[in-house]
This record gives sequence, C-alpha cells and structure tokens, in this order.
Amino acid sequence: MSQISGKPVSYWIDSTSTDNFPSLIQATFDSVSVDVAIVGAGIAGVTTAFLLKRAGKTVALLEANEIATGVSGHTTAKVTSLHQLVYANLIKEAGEQKAKLYAQSNQAAVEQVAALVQEEQIACDFSRQNAYTFAETEENLGQIKDEVEAAMQLGLPASYVSEVSLPFPIAGAIRFTNQAQFHPRKYLAHLAKKIYGDGSYVFENTRVTQVEEGDPCQIITNQGVVHAKDVVVTTNVPILDQGLFFAKAYPKRSYIIGAEISPEQAPEGMLIGTGEGYRSIRTTPYNGKLLLLIGGEGHKVGSRSDTETCYQNLENYARSRFGVQSIDYRWSTQDMVSFDQLPYIGKLTPFNDHIYVATGFSLWGMSNGTMSGMLLSDLLLGIENPWANLYDSTRATPFVKPTSLKENMDVGIHWVGDRLKGLQDNSFDEVAPGEGKLLTLGTNKVAAYRDESGTVHAVSATCTHLGCIVNWNSAEKSWDCPCHGGRFSCDGEVLHGPPVKGLEAIEG
Repeated sequence: MSQISGKPVSYWIDSTSTDNFPSLIQATFDSVSVDVAIVGAGIAGVTTAFLLKRAGKTVALLEANEIATGVSGHTTAKVTSLHQLVYANLIKEAGEQKAKLYAQSNQAAVEQVAALVQEEQIACDFSRQNAYTFAETEENLGQIKDEVEAAMQLGLPASYVSEVSLPFPIAGAIRFTNQAQFHPRKYLAHLAKKIYGDGSYVFENTRVTQVEEGDPCQIITNQGVVHAKDVVVTTNVPILDQGLFFAKAYPKRSYIIGAEISPEQAPEGMLIGTGEGYRSIRTTPYNGKLLLLIGGEGHKVGSRSDTETCYQNLENYARSRFGVQSIDYRWSTQDMVSFDQLPYIGKLTPFNDHIYVATGFSLWGMSNGTMSGMLLSDLLLGIENPWANLYDSTRATPFVKPTSLKENMDVGIHWVGDRLKGLQDNSFDEVAPGEGKLLTLGTNKVAAYRDESGTVHAVSATCTHLGCIVNWNSAEKSWDCPCHGGRFSCDGEVLHGPPVKGLEAIEG
C-alpha cells in the first residue's frame, strides 16, 4: 500500500470542540413533540431549524452523529454564487429566467450567511473574498468567456480577468467580487446552540431510521420516537426512498489536502480550475499562518479502490505548484450531483403533505444548502418564495439526458454484474494485511479487510439500501456502494446514507 501524508481528518472538525448535545434517549423525555422535525444537521438542516426557531416554531434537529461532521464538515467551505461553470449551460438548458432565479437565490444565500455572522457575531473566520474560475490553457478559455457573458447577463458581480494570484500562468478567469469563505463547523455549532431551548431540541447520536406521515408525523429513531406536524429530511441524499432522489442525481466523491503556507506565498481569493483534473484552491487561518486547501480528483462513489492515488496527486500538485514542504491534513467528501444542475427542494412526493426534502447540491452546498434552509423555512411558514417552482422536488426528472441515462444504466450494471464476479469459493487467507477484498464464501458475497495486525474484519458485501455490492476504498478503509453512494466502515457501520442499517458482521 502506498504511503499518504497528512492527518486523516477534516481540518474543520479537528480544529473545533463543540458542546455536545444529548441523544434522544439521554434527554430522558417521555415524548418529544414539536412543530417541525429536521433530520440531518448539516448546513441545510441547521439553517432550516434556525430560521424556523427564529420565526417562532418549535423544532427538533436530529443528527446521526455530531453537528456538522457529515458533508458540511468536509467541504472546502466556499460561500459563493460562482459555481465553476454553470450559468452559460443553465441559460441554454433551462432558459434565462430560471438561470436568473438560480443566480439570485445563491447570491441571496451568500448574503444570508454574511447577515447571520454579523447579527449573531459568530467567530467563524468569515471573510469576504473574490471567487475565480480559471482556465490554464486556451483550450478552456472559450468556456470562461461564455460564463462571464452569461453571469453578467444574469446580473451577477462578474468580470473577466487575465491574471489571478496563482504562482503559475493562466489563460484567463471569471471573477465574482464580494463572495465569502468561513469555518463551517464554527458557524453551524453557533447556530445549533441558538436552536436549543424554549421547547426546541437538538439531538446528536440519534439515527433516524423511518418517518411515518400522519397527524402528527412519527420520526422513528434508534433512540426513540419524535412527533412533529412537519418533517424535513436534509441528509445529503434522503434516507427515505419514496421520492427516488437516488435516481435523480448521482454521488460524487472528492478529496482535499491541507498544507501550511506563508501569507507571502499564498494565493488570494477562492479559486477553481476547469477541464480534466481541475483543482479547487483556497486558504484559511491556521496557527498564525495560513492553511492552503487543495481539492479535486473527483469520481463517482465506489468507482475507484486505489484512492490513495487521489491524495498523492493532490500532494504532488501542492508541492510542485506552491512549494509546500509538508501536508498537514487530508480528508474526503461527497455530494449528490443533480442531473439538471438544480437542487431538489420541497415535498418528498406529490402525495406527501408534511414531509420535505433538500438534496442535489452538486458540490456547492454552502450556498445551495443555505438557500435550501431559506426556501424550506418559507414553505413551512406559508410564505410565498419566488424560487419554489425552480427547485420543486417533484418536478419532472431528466431521465433522458445522456448523464442520467449513463448513471442509471451504471447502477443496473453494478447490481447485476458485481454478483457475477468471482463466483468460485474464496477464503480469508487470500486477504493480505492492509488489503480489502470481495470474497465469495459459499453463496455469500463477503467484504473482508485484514488490518495491519492481521485481524480480519468481515461483513456482508450487500449494501443495506437497495442491495448493490460494495467496493473497497483503500485510503478511507471503507466499503463504498457504487450505486447510490452509501458508505460503511470496515466493520459495517454506516458512514454515509442513504442506508440507515449497517452491514451484517461475518465470522472471520
């Protein structure tokens, strides 16, 4: 196995200690009844809960782990309406009016974060920054110029620039002024504290396994039951399958490293490249200096096993382009990429009156997640919102687009094809130390990992969501589902939904 550098934890999580909230059972309530229950305490869930609480609703925010330790704790944390290259294509595919609503709603989300930081005096390393999408070669420069024209047409703070503060030449870039960056966990932990109390609750380490609509709705967890008039599910991909959101988007995984850099060497602003192998770049305050964050190497969840290579490629880029001496952090993350580039926000299905969802943020969760909280709170408060139709979660799904056809065919191929691999019997002896391997033991597909001490960790290889066969992720020591993005530890514990049940242990 290849050696990879850096502490294997998100800097946002490693640099924060939060006041833990109780689990539902630790709170020792006979019953919890609120106006709205929110499932998932990332930026969409926390923002929704905070805005509803501020408007006078009682809420219960339920999180399977700890506040902002999921996708929102593993982001690059750029708060911007510049989403790499989206606007020219949106105008072409959806029309200028819809593209303008997308632009306005995400720019409003940037200002919502800024306003809350100011009003609440949140110490979260918030700063205004310019955001850039750059092309290194003439090959991608046409896309940049098209995006500048589209963004300006939509009224965004866009301009074309021929230089940015990177230590290597570029062909050109689009710049959005007055965007922002922050420390997402410090921001969300502050808002979560404001939610708790006066009939509202925050429960950590409380995994929701089922939601039953009724009067009231029942939110069933591994720690007990919560009752609410309305329920919002903000778990990246909904844990409820009725809306088929796992088939309206696909899960994409990407990687981030952090390396200390002096202010004199550091680039200014928030930057992202174009084309194959693009990189996302920004800095954050760190030990009196700056931590350079470089992200990239994206791929569909479960499609790669040699994920150490992803980190090594980012490390090589950091050393060769920025001259960093060592890597301090490394972590990975994932998001649901919507087939039509628009998030799904609203009712779970046309037949649900009290269950709402938000998903499909397409790698831009800090603005799209905040915008989701703004829209969901309006929907639940009965306030008319001009963005509601654009993001309607029950809108027709673009199954006939090339991307959606490819991704959904890929799911079918994995579901059938992975069962036919290696039909001969295997044995645990075939698994080397540090290796994860799929085995066939009798009639069972088994996911086996042998740790460096020689102990075998064996679990069922069948994802508990919809039955696909998982694939080994070598850098994270996890089993990842190539169909809908579920992830499990080597011992079968759920790391990422949509599954809510772990993989069954197998005797090693």
